Amino acid sequence: MILYAATILASSFLLFLIQPIIAKQILPWFGGTAAVWTTCLVFFQLTLLAGYLYSDLSNRLLKPKAQSALHILLLIISLAAMPIIAATGWKPVGTEDPLWRILGLLLLTIGMPYFMLSTTAPLLQSWFAREHADPNTAKRVYRFFALSNLGAMLGLLSYPFVIETWITTRNQALGWSICYAVFVALCIGSAWRARNLKIDTPTAEAFSETLGSVPQMRDYGLWFVLAALPSLMLLAVTNHITQNVASIPFMWILPLTLYLLSFVLCFEGRNFYVRKFWIWPTLVIIIAMAWGLTTNYGFLAINIAIPLYCTGLFLVCMFCHGELAAAKPVAHYLTRFYLILSLGGAAGGLFVGLIAPKIFNAFWELPLGLAALALIVWILTKKSADSHLPKIAAIASLGAISYFAYDYNQLQKMDNTIAAVRNFYGRLSVKQIGYGISDTESYRVEMHGTIQHGKQFVHPANRHFTTSYYSESSGIGMALAHIHPGQQKIGGVGMGIGTIAGHSKPGGLVKFYEVNPKVIDYAKEQFYYLSESSAKVEVELGDGRLLLERESPQQFDVLAIDAFSGDAVPVHLITREAMALYLKHVKPDGAVAFHVTSRYLNLAPVVKQLADDAGYEAVLISDKSDDIHYSPSNWVIVTHNQDFLNAPDVMQNRVAIDPIPNMKIWTDDFSNLFQVLK
Repeated sequence: MILYAATILASSFLLFLIQPIIAKQILPWFGGTAAVWTTCLVFFQLTLLAGYLYSDLSNRLLKPKAQSALHILLLIISLAAMPIIAATGWKPVGTEDPLWRILGLLLLTIGMPYFMLSTTAPLLQSWFAREHADPNTAKRVYRFFALSNLGAMLGLLSYPFVIETWITTRNQALGWSICYAVFVALCIGSAWRARNLKIDTPTAEAFSETLGSVPQMRDYGLWFVLAALPSLMLLAVTNHITQNVASIPFMWILPLTLYLLSFVLCFEGRNFYVRKFWIWPTLVIIIAMAWGLTTNYGFLAINIAIPLYCTGLFLVCMFCHGELAAAKPVAHYLTRFYLILSLGGAAGGLFVGLIAPKIFNAFWELPLGLAALALIVWILTKKSADSHLPKIAAIASLGAISYFAYDYNQLQKMDNTIAAVRNFYGRLSVKQIGYGISDTESYRVEMHGTIQHGKQFVHPANRHFTTSYYSESSGIGMALAHIHPGQQKIGGVGMGIGTIAGHSKPGGLVKFYEVNPKVIDYAKEQFYYLSESSAKVEVELGDGRLLLERESPQQFDVLAIDAFSGDAVPVHLITREAMALYLKHVKPDGAVAFHVTSRYLNLAPVVKQLADDAGYEAVLISDKSDDIHYSPSNWVIVTHNQDFLNAPDVMQNRVAIDPIPNMKIWTDDFSNLFQVLK
């Protein structure tokens, strides 16, 4: 039992650890965007499903000796993938869709090890059940499932809090590869031990007398739904919190930890889940979650929203996973049970990750998931001989959620939104405040989730004003005013609504690099900075760093790096290698301007350290404007330009950048977000 337990714990730990390790390696190559991580997620879920399918088929079709020999052979073959360091030949060479290149990279770099790790938990649990023919002993097999989720939690939490903080990306991969070799040794020992197990093929009559009933199609359907709903709710709640409540770094860790914890508690075997105790708080909180989508125009205070939605997610997961634990089959059908669970989990995740962004403009998967949960509660309780109250309460919950969903739909139509779209990068919307083009105070604002990406007056007489983070008193405003004023060549990594183009002069050039095609569309269709710019405007679609790497030196007077808002910080844009690239593209006395305004991250010391390393000065300009049309901003200007450095307004408004003690310089191989948390 100790050998099986150690192997399962190691496999689940490594399974969750490899995901951020490989993702961090390849994110800089493919733009560091949400689309890259979504593609990785699809690969992980499909490979996990393939591993569970292998476990089920090999368990049913192969004799123990053949199964053991095959598994040992595959384990040995998987070692050929070590170390798990992605080959640089996979870097994209053009502007093609990177989807298939990413999938191919993952398949050949970690495909075989990830597949073998995926097979471990269900396969070893089935071997344990065969080894212990006593039904009472076999019941303990599901505690291994709780153990595997505990290992997953350890892997999840260890990466951001320990491993990423202290170990370079390359050494992470090397260390993981060594640990994988240890796992292979443990798993070979387990497989060798299982080679002489008896084949467990009792008749249906024997099941009914000793082990339990044979699962029917309705059982498979129930397992699928009870696995899919928590997976859907996990991603739906995470999206809602990070996109619509607060873009807090590492916020995604809490929902996933609660999801895994519910598996641990429900399958641990000590009856943590009892339906009559959990059903009532679950029904109450899903109504509260639906209410939270509409109250105060959908903007719930952060100190209420995060506890509400995280507690709600935990209760939903406890209910679904508790019902799964209660409906689990006899050990003979264990691998099939896990196969259906992985299929349901993948379906829920793929719906939120790939399908919902294509068919919804808003985050409709959350209210739909809440309604589906109320329906499942009613289905599970309608045939119960217990009190009728749970059935009535479930119907009442469904009615209340439907009402709030209707209210949510109405809210989308009446919050001054004139355009909205959702894609891989999140939800982008444009709102108009005021009475339109004839109103001199009317303006439009672009929002990416809760983050403002720009604001512009719509009256022709006022469109030229540069607002938001880009006023004349901001860091970027001062840089453009003092560094080669006139016919400037300006670059921008990250475009927003194109406000920087409002600073341009006739005869100049403004060139933007923008990764989100919808941002480009809205800048052209809903705003006027690009179309009414005094200078020529060019827009390149793609990740700014990748595009700059392919171009010859651009000789920019000022290059603005404006992609650090939100929680998904594109670290690859703020490393030693990135700084060297930017400096190659600006004139010797030009400037690189980093927009580092953030509620949660202190990025100015990172930029200063990079500037010092490159032999440049770094000046932090903090604009505290309290005008309604201007936003407080922090820009770090990296330059040698003496006209800028000695300008009276710059000297008056520059702010000292306090270094962070013991902070290592950020490179493509190492970064530590925890050190820059405010």
